[in-house]
Amino acid sequence: MKKIIALLFLPLFFLAAGCGGGKQELSTLKIGLMPDTDSVPFIIAQEKGYFKEEGLNVELHPFKSAMDRDSALQSGNLDGAVSDMLAVAFAKTGGFDVKVTSMTDGSYKLIAAPGMKPPTVKALAGKEVAVSRNTIIEYVTDHILESNAMTGDDIAKVIIPQIPTRLELLQSGNLAAATLPEPMASIAVHNGCQFITGSDELGINPGVILFTGKSTKEKEAEIKAMYRAYNKAVAYLNSAARSEYIDLVVEKGGFPPAAKDALTLPVYHEAGLPKQSDVTDCMAWLKRKALIEETYDYADLVVDFFRP
Repeated sequence: MKKIIALLFLPLFFLAAGCGGGKQELSTLKIGLMPDTDSVPFIIAQEKGYFKEEGLNVELHPFKSAMDRDSALQSGNLDGAVSDMLAVAFAKTGGFDVKVTSMTDGSYKLIAAPGMKPPTVKALAGKEVAVSRNTIIEYVTDHILESNAMTGDDIAKVIIPQIPTRLELLQSGNLAAATLPEPMASIAVHNGCQFITGSDELGINPGVILFTGKSTKEKEAEIKAMYRAYNKAVAYLNSAARSEYIDLVVEKGGFPPAAKDALTLPVYHEAGLPKQSDVTDCMAWLKRKALIEETYDYADLVVDFFRP
């Protein structure tokens, strides 16, 4: 009798197994964003439904400062974030495991206050320039100074972590200059400030997307699904008319209303790994400033989710 019952239930077992072999159910990804153009593909992927098309639920969490974003990562409230190589090194030095999963297309620019003459790097000697300490902003600023035979000691660095505050003080003429990410840099110029130079002109790109080491191990399928949606958003942004997305981007990105007229998005690239030189250069800068003791190699910091 037991054998008969077993044979009766055998087809049901295989039917259940067949149903379970369908599309994998994915966990939620929580991702931290900054008020910059690196975050725009995530906003588009969310609003256009590209994450849902991949069977993925994504929670996007906006931050105004790198410090707040990194605190959320380390407290376990985020799986990943729009970030930079410096934040990766600091996290690892502090014993918190994070991994770079791709580069970004962000741009960081040194902007002079309205009326400053001449609006040049050399003219900033002895003047107040706003940065955020030990971040991608200070890294780019130092490289700009070095390219003009200057150092950080030649200017008066004013530490203003929050990007909107930095923008406001610059526009009001309370600073000689500030280094800002896009779109805040373009907004500043639109409102009368003056472009000096930036990371694009120097050929450096330390911006990345990172995930906690725990998430890269436990949520590989989710991260890969996220990047498929991200690439759909990139394709949309590179082909759609600006008028189709600008209102959405300004609203969801937390950008000032002036961004509607001022913002020019970069040509976005499909997700890919950062250049070896960008990683090496960031680590060298951190070592020169005695901000880290360890020497991290590319393989220590980067994980490849793009191999076939």
